[in-house]
Amino acid sequence: MTLALAAVFPFLPLGDRAEFLLQIAFFTVVAGVLALSWDILARSGQLSLAHAAFYGLGAYSFAILSARGLPWWAAMLAAGVVASLFSVVLGAVTLRLSGMYFAIATLAFTEVVRTVVQNLPERFAGGANGLLVPALLGGQTRAQYFLALGVLLLTVLVSLAVRLSRLGYAFAAVRQGEEVARVLGVNVVRFKLLAFAVSSFLAALAGVLFAGKTFFISPGDTFSVATSIAPLTTSIFGGLYTTLGPILGALVLRVSEEVLHAYVKQGYLIVYGLVLIVSILFLPRGLMGLLRRGRGGDL
Repeated sequence: MTLALAAVFPFLPLGDRAEFLLQIAFFTVVAGVLALSWDILARSGQLSLAHAAFYGLGAYSFAILSARGLPWWAAMLAAGVVASLFSVVLGAVTLRLSGMYFAIATLAFTEVVRTVVQNLPERFAGGANGLLVPALLGGQTRAQYFLALGVLLLTVLVSLAVRLSRLGYAFAAVRQGEEVARVLGVNVVRFKLLAFAVSSFLAALAGVLFAGKTFFISPGDTFSVATSIAPLTTSIFGGLYTTLGPILGALVLRVSEEVLHAYVKQGYLIVYGLVLIVSILFLPRGLMGLLRRGRGGDL
């Protein structure tokens, strides 16, 4: 139902602000992709802070490859593959870590990637000044929106495939305890690396969408800590280990951010942060927990 409403949104009589509202909808969809991709990884017990690295690798790979003549769809797929390869390397290095140590290691990885990209030759990756990105789909707003919606649909299908297959049980077993999972015959290494690869591929696609929409990326913004924290916060707010939760979280938070920015001006971040803290404190299972209580059952 949510995706169906999103699909008809561009055809609604939005008036003079149609272009602006469609742009907000686009970035909301991208936030949903990023949050849900992070949630897929979290299901295997890996609370990563490296999502900005995969998001940024996707954005930069797309920018570099498309600027050199590769078709946008090929550059987009290649960007996802690049991010997946890096994620497998990170996953292999951090296999023995968990909890706070794992989070710190993934955050450090993001900083390493940012530093490397920032110090690459300017003619190749733009250096610290950033890089111009060819417009995705020729800059056509509606076409870009439907492409983003297609990526969100792909992410939803992957999420459902994980939840409704043996992968979901394997991820849950690893999350509950790796030693117990091994006793049950779960190949912990294989499933943790698979979760990393799938999650990073989807996060990279979100990075491609963002880069192709804004036409410009820079290491400081693309690989920022805020980019890694955003999907984590959105998933927790919407409801962890669900498919609908991160999408609802992205919708509510992104729209709330725009409304607060319009009416509270410079202080909107303070209000936004307070609202988010209160919501997390009083909604431990996120929006999905609230909906389940309202329905009297599971969703």
